[in-house]
Amino acid sequence: MNLDKELIENSFVRSSRIYLNNASSSLIPLSTIKTMTDFTVRYNELGPDSLDFASLLSIKSNELRQTISKLVNCRQEEVILTSSVTEGINNVANGMSFAKDSNVVIRGTTHEHHANYYPWLRLASKVELRSIPHDSNGFFEISELEKRLDRNTKLVSLSHGLYNTGAILPIPEIGKILNERGIPFFLDAAQTVGCTEFDFAKTGADYAAFNGYKWLCGPMGIGIFICKREAASMLEPVNLAGESAMTYNDSKLAYKDIPDKFQGGFRNFAAIVGLQNSISFLSGLGIANIREKIIGLANLLREELAKIPDVTLYGPEDQGRRTSIVSFTIGAKSPQEIVQQLERNGFVLAVREISEKKLVRASPHFFNTESDLLKLVDLLKRL
Repeated sequence: MNLDKELIENSFVRSSRIYLNNASSSLIPLSTIKTMTDFTVRYNELGPDSLDFASLLSIKSNELRQTISKLVNCRQEEVILTSSVTEGINNVANGMSFAKDSNVVIRGTTHEHHANYYPWLRLASKVELRSIPHDSNGFFEISELEKRLDRNTKLVSLSHGLYNTGAILPIPEIGKILNERGIPFFLDAAQTVGCTEFDFAKTGADYAAFNGYKWLCGPMGIGIFICKREAASMLEPVNLAGESAMTYNDSKLAYKDIPDKFQGGFRNFAAIVGLQNSISFLSGLGIANIREKIIGLANLLREELAKIPDVTLYGPEDQGRRTSIVSFTIGAKSPQEIVQQLERNGFVLAVREISEKKLVRASPHFFNTESDLLKLVDLLKRL
């Protein structure tokens, strides 16, 4: 495993806290912080609305698109910059037109993140929502998906990795079925890009969304919406501005080509260079190496937690079917109180849920160590 321990230790701000909430937002490398600072200084030197800065911004935007296209295996023009996964999801939910008899297939409330449920729930007055029954980890039988598909199915929307159990769906198999039936497919990849080797072309998805500030260690306020060129015509842009459309014959509106069509009003310029730096840093380490490291950490944590009386672990046992997310409860102890006590003692975790059941969630990344996790387990034994 080619991960330089000293390089990683020197790449982040030293803190007295042990951060284990990377499935929410991750730490940002020092080099990324410097890159963003330098860019912001240059922004002011050139003049924010100068021709020179416009040229620099175009160069940096193209660099990021090229980097992302290599990272996830898509065309460069299919990379649309957003503020978050939520914005990408809403590009599809609010941009697609639905006939009166249309249906949309989702996983439902129990295991789906609110960001990939509420936008579809709002459509329930226009279309039929069909939820796929699933097991306690969030997996479902492919046959159950197929039962819910028909000629009126307008879209299937699923998360690749689950925010609560870490379960990873067999997306290529699902995508193949949907492609054969000509059914559009949206994929929420917030919990897989950056911590697994994600190949957009192999997913069979028409659209995907992820953000830069979870597993990619980028700055807050930037996300990516991948729109397959062939599927762009199915969506109307949600945000319109001079960057995304133009007029002709005085009063007729025409949309620009992708990526501009879906990028009206994007202004988080410093985040562009920040995310570019973070992805380059992670790519230098190797996503496969990162995956190996964090699964090893997750396995260690699961093994040690299982030794604590009254601990219940959630998520798949098979490491090939999950991310590094480790969710658990300890008897009747309140997960909220556990997380609060942990933070008072220098550990940052999160409370998440499966339906009404609250869980403590740990999500180690490549900069975490076995020592971090053993210290966590030792503290949990004393709570």
